[in-house]
Amino acid sequence: MISFIGDPHGHFEDIISTALEQRPKALVLLGDLDLERPLTQELKAVRDAGIQIHWIPGNHDGDRDEWYANLFGGHAGGLNLHGRVVEIAGQRVAGLGGVFREQVWRPPAEPVLRKRSQMLAKCSTGSKLQSWRAVHETMPGLPRRHRVSIWPEDYERLSQQQADILVCHEAPSCHRCGFAVIDQLAEAMGAQLIVHGHHHRDYAAVLPSGIRVIGVGMSGITNEDGQILLPGRGR
Repeated sequence: MISFIGDPHGHFEDIISTALEQRPKALVLLGDLDLERPLTQELKAVRDAGIQIHWIPGNHDGDRDEWYANLFGGHAGGLNLHGRVVEIAGQRVAGLGGVFREQVWRPPAEPVLRKRSQMLAKCSTGSKLQSWRAVHETMPGLPRRHRVSIWPEDYERLSQQQADILVCHEAPSCHRCGFAVIDQLAEAMGAQLIVHGHHHRDYAAVLPSGIRVIGVGMSGITNEDGQILLPGRGR
């Protein structure tokens, strides 16, 4: 069984204790971790218990250098589901982290940029976009905030693959702040379940296509059957 963790925003105590009590096969964190220390240290007790950990980034994970480094750096980087499909506990799980931004793509409008290389070119030609030197990089790269933006090139690559579950930071159309392109991605991939964070609300819904949707509240835990194991904060 896979359990999904809503945006922790630095609060991990109840997540750890609930995970150790429930013992799912895997935990998938849905972004906005706001880590003050590396993820592998923060969740060491969970990993030592044999529970797999995977994650996607949220918008706030790009707010500070240390938050970004503690999530993307070191061994934790290999646990990132964004832009790929990984078999977890017998399920094919696809990840689409980050958020839509007008400088890149904010549906239903057409993308302004489709590839990171297009923004890198702007950074190098003296535009107002400021480049950012990431951890372990020797060359300037994308502005940090756009490392946690949704890029059409990632969306399009995912749409060519198959998955059972799609995990996102952004919501599909059943949420009042959601996006129909998330529905469309799940349909293209053959997914039967979408799980998302970002909006700090525990809920369940079904899209017109029949795809189930689970929203997970802040620092909450819900399993793939929709059972709330730990209600989100402020519920």
